[in-house]
Amino acid sequence: MSGFNHEVIFCIVNTGFSETVMEAAKDAGARGGTILNARGTANKEAESFFHIAVQPEKEIVMILVDAKIKDAVLHALYQKAGLDTMGQGIAFSLPVDNVVGLTPWKAEIKAAEVAAEKAVEKAEAAIESAEKKAN
Repeated sequence: MSGFNHEVIFCIVNTGFSETVMEAAKDAGARGGTILNARGTANKEAESFFHIAVQPEKEIVMILVDAKIKDAVLHALYQKAGLDTMGQGIAFSLPVDNVVGLTPWKAEIKAAEVAAEKAVEKAEAAIESAEKKAN
């Protein structure tokens, strides 16, 4: 794994298949994505090489994921929306070196709340113990 903590996955599919992409990505651990409308420009050589007919109208799904789950998400996209499916999708990822604005998982929030409560209890017990020793 590289030194990057996040990756952005781009999945380009035929129009109408972005929900299939998002379902597969979420099943693999992704939290959400952004869908862009696009237009393909593949040439005839590419169509004959891949044995597909390229629809000009496309959707691009951008999904920001933790680098640890990137491979699982890419594999899920390949299975559900790859070139051998009606979505005729291709997917690739790029490393992301900095991220702001993400909210932590609910489980992480709960774990932080529990840790904070334990720290407060420990501090209160220490204060109470110090007060008893002072008296």
